[in-house]
Amino acid sequence: MRVQLTIALSGLLALPAYSAEINVNVQIPQLNVAEYHRPYVAIWVEGADQKALANLAVWYQQKSTSEGHGTKWLPDLRQWWRRSGRTLTVPVDGVTGPTRPVGTHALTFGAQHPELGKLPPGDYTLVVEAAREVGGRELVKVPFKWGGAGSGKAQGTSELGLVSVTSKP
Repeated sequence: MRVQLTIALSGLLALPAYSAEINVNVQIPQLNVAEYHRPYVAIWVEGADQKALANLAVWYQQKSTSEGHGTKWLPDLRQWWRRSGRTLTVPVDGVTGPTRPVGTHALTFGAQHPELGKLPPGDYTLVVEAAREVGGRELVKVPFKWGGAGSGKAQGTSELGLVSVTSKP
């Protein structure tokens, strides 16, 4: 019995550790407008069939205001809302957070992320959607390889600036 257990455990230790990681940079540009509001932003991973597989980040106004709580406006992130947002109960620990100011925001997600850890290695698309009160909407998609090395980027035109993804095995 001891020999079988030792052999089984040594086999497990010989397996390579799965430690894939993606680094994401999202730029929120400075807009020259009369009334500026920080954008709501959703970042998620979708498969080839365009189904949302992993919610990575959702930035929205978390304080209550005279107009109500910020979750009221989450449906303005139309694509994210249709694909996965309406089924979530926010806030989601490790996913939701407050809106971000103008600038480039660096995020890192690894295999320990509850939703990314379930994905098998392969080709996916990172989707970033932004919507702003008294502003517009924009959706940017960047293909990447989960579990492999590579990088990609896409340039937004209005509500988003440069979005880049670097993946590591």
